[in-house]
Amino acid sequence: MRNDAPTEKATPSIAFFPLASRRDLVRRSAELLDNCHGPAAVDFWRTTCRALGAELLALGCPEEEMRAEILDFQAAVQMELMWLHRGQAVAEG
Repeated sequence: MRNDAPTEKATPSIAFFPLASRRDLVRRSAELLDNCHGPAAVDFWRTTCRALGAELLALGCPEEEMRAEILDFQAAVQMELMWLHRGQAVAEG
């Protein structure tokens, strides 16, 4: 008896909504980070990024993709911080 069924299983893929595109998350993180200084800022940032990374991994995101998502998120938060301070500089100037 022959089995003509495919022997390879299709690997399901999940598309994750990019962290850097989650505007509320990026803005809230930038504002909270902006209000921290020194070791408190470092602790906040590490805790935030690790929690987001753990959330992605728990959802089945591959580790390499998770790391890229965190880096993109960090860049988005940095850009948001620049915009926050640019607005302050314009208002003060």
